[in-house]
Amino acid sequence: MKNPMRLDPGQIEVVDDATAEILRHKTPAERLAMVFALWTSTRDKLRVHVRKIHPDWDDERVNREVARRLLHGDV
Repeated sequence: MKNPMRLDPGQIEVVDDATAEILRHKTPAERLAMVFALWTSTRDKLRVHVRKIHPDWDDERVNREVARRLLHGDV
């Protein structure tokens, strides 16, 4: 499925100057912790969503679907 927010295939994400300045002052470990927290939050929210649309699925099936969506960008 094509992302409707994308303007063109060559588009890249650019952070604004204020965000870039904040990130420059973070250590590599702090930046990694931020990314991990975002990943964890995304995974958990996706798990809730999948469980809501498939209430009959067991935990293993939900987790497989969450992993599939994250691996293939189908979030």
